[in-house]
Amino acid sequence: MLPTERLFDKDPYMTEFSATVLFWKQAEGAFFAALDKTAFFPEGGGQFCDLGTLYNADVLDVQEDENGVIWHKINKPLETGITVTGHIDWRRRFDFMQQHSGEHIFSGLAHTHFGAANVGFHLGLEVTTIDLDVPLNEKKVNMLEREANEAVYKNLPVEISYPSKAELAVIPYRSKKELSGRVRIVTVPGYDICACCGTHVARTGEIGIIKITSFQNYKGGTRLFMLCGGRAFADYQRKNADIQHVTTSLSIKPEELCQGVERLCDEITAHKIYESSVKRELFALKAKSLGSGERVAVFEENLSSDEIRRFCLILAESFGIAAVFCGKNEEWKYSVASKKLDCLGVSKALNQAFCGRGGGKPELVQGSCRGTREKIKAFFDAL
Repeated sequence: MLPTERLFDKDPYMTEFSATVLFWKQAEGAFFAALDKTAFFPEGGGQFCDLGTLYNADVLDVQEDENGVIWHKINKPLETGITVTGHIDWRRRFDFMQQHSGEHIFSGLAHTHFGAANVGFHLGLEVTTIDLDVPLNEKKVNMLEREANEAVYKNLPVEISYPSKAELAVIPYRSKKELSGRVRIVTVPGYDICACCGTHVARTGEIGIIKITSFQNYKGGTRLFMLCGGRAFADYQRKNADIQHVTTSLSIKPEELCQGVERLCDEITAHKIYESSVKRELFALKAKSLGSGERVAVFEENLSSDEIRRFCLILAESFGIAAVFCGKNEEWKYSVASKKLDCLGVSKALNQAFCGRGGGKPELVQGSCRGTREKIKAFFDAL
């Protein structure tokens, strides 16, 4: 079978086309059709495939085999030899065009300024990731982002060409692998020259905006998270709505958000310190009311793991061995403490009896278990 004619290479804005069904097959519970030509982009080069419809069938996936034949996974069979009309999901296609074109500009600038090679690119359904082989800091990322958006403002043409071998030999193009056969070159004048099979906008202005939302160190280089065009706009709308909600709740202006959050964090820290001192006094009073003796087991609610431990240690000052259980619905966190006995053995027995887990040191153990309050108390009283 001859390679499928790639209409998307000639016109990425094509959303409707007619083609002849050359072959169809059924495999693994799905149907697959090969056409003489298609505007459906097959998955490749870090970019997902197009979706849409062929005649009365939904296109669920598009893949290209080693012979250049593009297979359309569909939910209904199509008769060989008939002419069908295909419709591309334009929203999805244009979104990918914006993301992919924005990635080219950013990666091209990173290569020009810092000699960075793009060693990983994934155009996801929500965010695009770019892996560069050099470490970048915030200042460098911001500079690249600013220059990338300047390329958008210039509304430059995005040029597609197929140079001869002789021409290709002198073109300083980027590529992640050795290429053979007909090479497709995508050029953004003054910003990037790259071998690429993906779909792109005709002019950079259509990208709208290029935004790096975050970045991190990754395998000695940098992984960047990027949004372009409609995705960046939607992200701005969500974040702006969040800012409005938070600033309204705090009764502050949007430009005062950072100071307002810092002030709120300081207040929370102060309340935690005060609450800790109050609970310390409460634990001491409860321990005093229990008196002293060989053992004691108490059951509490709404204590953190640290508070369970602290209360248990206070009780262990007056009892040979002390246990504090905190929880509800027969789900408990616990702490056992003693200045005289080995608590590890107690923890082991407790875990075995009540499907628990945990451990620690001979003088203090912590863990979790399941069981009724009555049975756990009876177990502890029988130690």
